[in-house]
Amino acid sequence: MSGLEFLLAGTLAAALPMLLAALGEMVVEKTGLLNLGLEGMMALGAAIAFICVYHSGSHGLGFLAAAFAGALLSMLFAILVIGVRANAVATGLAVGVLGLGLSALFGKSYESLTVDGLPEIGLPVLSQIPLVGPTLFTQDIVVWLTILGTVGLWYVLNRTKLGLIISAVGENAEAARAIGYQVGAIRCAAVGFGGALCGLAGAYASTVYTPLWADGMIAGRGWIALALVVFGTWKTGRVVFGALLFGLLSLGELTAQAVGVGLPSQLLSSLPYIVTILMLTVISSRGLKSRT
Repeated sequence: MSGLEFLLAGTLAAALPMLLAALGEMVVEKTGLLNLGLEGMMALGAAIAFICVYHSGSHGLGFLAAAFAGALLSMLFAILVIGVRANAVATGLAVGVLGLGLSALFGKSYESLTVDGLPEIGLPVLSQIPLVGPTLFTQDIVVWLTILGTVGLWYVLNRTKLGLIISAVGENAEAARAIGYQVGAIRCAAVGFGGALCGLAGAYASTVYTPLWADGMIAGRGWIALALVVFGTWKTGRVVFGALLFGLLSLGELTAQAVGVGLPSQLLSSLPYIVTILMLTVISSRGLKSRT
């Protein structure tokens, strides 16, 4: 496989964990909250999914368990922040650390074990296009379902009453409460939804994209997902573009090795994180902030 074919084949899969987590956090932030625990929720989802798939052989069961685990951990954040009115930043960090600790605890006896991945499905006609078809249009079922789900989320947020309610709660919670909306319940539902997507993101990382368990395998993807929400200015299409960009960058080291580029592997591995810092710096500039 050439370097170009490798990029076409792997970008969607590499982007998917960050995309799922970023979409979930985008919904949370649209309600006026900030959850910094994405990394921990993804790690816990990855561990739970791997354990379920390893023992049952069912990816469906693994993904359901991961979504439940992520949602359950996010409910701890919701109880503390919405119910007890704890500081959201400190609580999010604590929940993230808790998730990382639980994932290490649960996954300790599964270190370096592997599971079977998912078969790839080619889209009719499109998968027959030379070069592009067998790579870009041949993906596993989770990728295709995520694409459909992303379109559905865009529609809900931009074309339905529910999307307007979510935006109203985030922009003016007191006004939304005054006209009868249960702000706390809406925010809890958004936090649970975000946690479930983080769990699914971790499940994909540990059972499909890299079907093995290793402590720390999320490797900062949760923080990148958090940055993607800002990069995408809370718009679904821009978040998708950012996730694809970072998926492409995350393949930089392997692609460079495939084509024989003589750059240090450490530099290539750090590219996504360097770009994250530069991206946030640019977005935080006064001119761009005033336009967005």
